[in-house]
Amino acid sequence: MYTGKIVLSQLTAYLPMHEFRRCVKRYRGNHRIRYFSCWDQFVCMFFAQLTYRESLRDIEACLRSAGHKLYHLGIRGKVSRSTLAKANENRSWHIYADFALILINTARQLYIKDDFGLELKNTVYALDSTTIDLCLSLFPWAHFRKNKGAIKLHTLLDLRGNIPSFIIITDGKVHDVNILDELVPESGSFYIMDRGYIDFSRLYTLNQFHAFFIIRSKSNTKFRRVYSRKVDKSTGLKCDQTIFLCGNKSEKEYPEKLRRIRYFDSEHEKEFVFYTNNFSLPALTIALLYKCRWQVELFFKWIKQHLRIKSFFGTSENAVKTQIWIAISVYVLIAIIKKKLDLDISLYTFLQILSVNAFEKNHILQLVRNTDYKTETVELCNQLNLFNF
Repeated sequence: MYTGKIVLSQLTAYLPMHEFRRCVKRYRGNHRIRYFSCWDQFVCMFFAQLTYRESLRDIEACLRSAGHKLYHLGIRGKVSRSTLAKANENRSWHIYADFALILINTARQLYIKDDFGLELKNTVYALDSTTIDLCLSLFPWAHFRKNKGAIKLHTLLDLRGNIPSFIIITDGKVHDVNILDELVPESGSFYIMDRGYIDFSRLYTLNQFHAFFIIRSKSNTKFRRVYSRKVDKSTGLKCDQTIFLCGNKSEKEYPEKLRRIRYFDSEHEKEFVFYTNNFSLPALTIALLYKCRWQVELFFKWIKQHLRIKSFFGTSENAVKTQIWIAISVYVLIAIIKKKLDLDISLYTFLQILSVNAFEKNHILQLVRNTDYKTETVELCNQLNLFNF
């Protein structure tokens, strides 16, 4: 029989509390706060994400029903929807953004040796964004279109473990290509992007940092072929060329040679054309690397379906960003625990199991593996034994 902590408390035990306190102190999150600290706020929002709560009233009702267990989670303040709404409104979202980045760094170290389908030692990133629609009358700061509001979640996904290594939240009007200015390119890494990120001056910056890019081309790009390599057309490859751009603007923005690969995907009966600055990998590997970009689409689909980032508990920019960053923390923490416990289940299955057992007093391994988990109890006695057996 397991006699330890409740499941929710076991999950929060994996969080680096000293790092959380540093993030709170950095932005003075608990300044003049007598009750309901930043930790209280984080745990309440963490619970809401884990169990898919619908509203602040829903969070309040569920947590108050388990009031005697909240003390063991570190919640010292009284949970009420007005207090939580005020905290989301006023406490800086940077606290939870910085903390999420710390968890991301931990997760990336755990998954650094994982295989993503291709034998490649380089770090491979997929860059993309997803749009989250908002009501303009409720979120007037989220500029997108004349009668529509939205925000964009720009994500650089590390394909080893599908861990987001870089996230920026902007309003819907910000074009994807501007995010390339925010990247700090890593030498030797691959950046896989769709055609929306084509800006040859920015791509040339990546090239100067000795980083590799693979990007889908636009049909109106003008170029001059200087060399063609032989390809095995039975693999779907159509051509592998060395080119120079010859457009009035693009020629100046990217003055060096590029590699152009044309590939036919028989599975979807669609032809793709890629540009890359890598000339050493086989053309088929380049095509398969671009195919891995789909992982970032699956990441967006996963968090939209299983976390609360499509409807929000507050309408201010600070409340929305706080909720999104805590949702990212939940995703990354679940990935960390899954790796540390060496669980052979999907993140979706793991999250579902945890969501319905949040206040149960069972060990996580017992829930996942459906086995009896027993804790070793050691009886400590300071009294000397009178008899030797």
